[in-house]
Amino acid sequence: MQNLVIVESPSKSKTIEKYLGPEYKVVASMGHIRDLATTGKFGLGVDVDKDFAPSYIPMKGKKKVIADLKKLAKESDAIYLATDPDREGEAISWHLKDTLGLKKNYQRVTFNEITKDVILKAFSEPRDIDNDLVKSQETRRILDRIIGFRLSKLMQSKTGGKSAGRVQSVALKLIVDREREIQAFVPEEYWTITAKFTDFDAVLEKYKDDKIEIKNEQEADYVLDHLGEEYLINGIESKEKNKNGVMPFKTSTLQQTASTKLSFSSSKTMRIAQKLYEGMNIGSETVGLITYMRTDSERLSPQFINETFKYIEETYGKQYVGYVKEQKKNDNMQDAHEGIRVTSIYRTPEKMKAYLSPDEFKLYSLIYARSLACLMANAKIKATTVTLLNNDYLFKATGSVLIFDGYLKVYAKYETNEDVILPELTENNTLIADEVLKEQHFTKPTPRYTESSLIKELEKLGIGRPSTYATIMETIKSREYVTVEDKHFVPTAIGIETTDKLQEGFSDIINVKYTAEMETNLDEIAEAKLDNIKVLRDFYNKFEPEVEDAFKHMERKEAEETGETCPNCGSPLVIRKGRYGEFVACSNYPECKYIKKEEKETVEICKCPNCNGMIIEKTSRKGKTFYGCNNYPKCQTAYWDKPIDRMCPDCGKMLVEKNGKVHCSECEYTE
Repeated sequence: MQNLVIVESPSKSKTIEKYLGPEYKVVASMGHIRDLATTGKFGLGVDVDKDFAPSYIPMKGKKKVIADLKKLAKESDAIYLATDPDREGEAISWHLKDTLGLKKNYQRVTFNEITKDVILKAFSEPRDIDNDLVKSQETRRILDRIIGFRLSKLMQSKTGGKSAGRVQSVALKLIVDREREIQAFVPEEYWTITAKFTDFDAVLEKYKDDKIEIKNEQEADYVLDHLGEEYLINGIESKEKNKNGVMPFKTSTLQQTASTKLSFSSSKTMRIAQKLYEGMNIGSETVGLITYMRTDSERLSPQFINETFKYIEETYGKQYVGYVKEQKKNDNMQDAHEGIRVTSIYRTPEKMKAYLSPDEFKLYSLIYARSLACLMANAKIKATTVTLLNNDYLFKATGSVLIFDGYLKVYAKYETNEDVILPELTENNTLIADEVLKEQHFTKPTPRYTESSLIKELEKLGIGRPSTYATIMETIKSREYVTVEDKHFVPTAIGIETTDKLQEGFSDIINVKYTAEMETNLDEIAEAKLDNIKVLRDFYNKFEPEVEDAFKHMERKEAEETGETCPNCGSPLVIRKGRYGEFVACSNYPECKYIKKEEKETVEICKCPNCNGMIIEKTSRKGKTFYGCNNYPKCQTAYWDKPIDRMCPDCGKMLVEKNGKVHCSECEYTE
């Protein structure tokens, strides 16, 4: 008897085949095997007039995979569809069943981790394909195809933008709206006054029990003029507080933490997590090191909880054993499987290091620390507040000391937690400040989004799903709708223009509320609470008339012509704005992709200190000015700050200038 198991990836197939034994042949579909065609009305691959009936074709390069799978299926008595445990995986299983012509000799198997016990248990509990999940995924795909194809073509004809999408365009709108908030922000001046003592600082907070606001230097000077020499300690309060531990990772929090703590992009995080999930050769066995990494659940299995509690007590002591934290329920949460955790708490990062690349080790260490910390006791902090009075002006000093590290025993490197120790002070004693400082400040706007903060915002608003965040981030970057500066998203001119045009014609669809409501509709289709055809029909009847109207009446944004013609097609050349500033290109884009190469005038700075060449002004690929030798690549001398043709008196290296200040390009010398 031949048992055929179809999974998505070849690395996963090798691992599972070892667990199941010789009676099972495990092969990979290599992800999706087919997708919507690009035929029919507007090339949608969907017959709008026949209840949005989809037309599917094999994906590029998948014809041989399908042929091989059909042959194996015919030779097999039982077929197990073991694709990923989410909507996408359910849809892949359905496509396999339909394409391979499977009738009654197939079953669906799901698992959240690739370890022997879990795999064997999953194969002992097969089920049918969940057709409601499949309908939900298919509806999402059809919606994304309709919106993507229709709006992308519209934007290409009206703005030169490359694409638009149901979720992508809303994410871009958030970035553009934030940029406009920043541009419109008017900073407000305020001042602080700090009394500095030998061992601590105290900040002015109140005057006669009212919060004090100092708006200019005159008001600050008034306060200083009315302060006496002595500060009366009129209150000392110390409290023990819990510093609550962390929740297990889910997709969004893993991506956010890996971004801020490891400087990983969301796509890099998911790529590495996929490998850790699918199975790693760790010498004695091949095993998945983490659970499935596309999830919005923070639930943990009882088996893992019990194993980890035992490990914590054995390793750190009973006082470090924590409790299971309850996940806050979210209307959009799909609690189909667990949070992201290691598959065994006994496989420590140190034991796994020899089998992992440096980046795999970093991510595994983060997931391991979180898996352990989420079940450890809370940390305890002694927080102390001291108030000091000076002529009715109340100053406050705060300090905190960690008195029990709890979960921070293993998670401290991923959190900021520094002791601020106040000296022993006695109430009603008086102190004299060493100095009193006034400092000017200005209010700042809300910062631009980073990958981490944008994913957090999308999740909070109910937009997108765990499997989509990384794709959204990569799409808005690759389409050159944003640049990334110091990890923050800055919209480009074409990104702003595309957003404005979409809002001009589709503000009722490309917005947070509508997109979140559509996600809820998709969830309800998956739960058999909504009819998918009605959802598609209601959407299309609203959307298509707006598209038709926009093609007829939306004004095309005309770029400024240069007076030159394109040497390739004869169309006028125009000035465009891209990721790295303005450039001259053909107005017939995207049909013609000609870009004029500008000859930049060479600006000589000084002689190169390392060869007979000249240091000249250059521009990096990201548009940033730097200074390098004109003998590159033979001489690779380069500076980010402008050289001044003098050498450092301390180390002999080139002195450079930035913002009017001279410093050494190598050592800490400054002038």
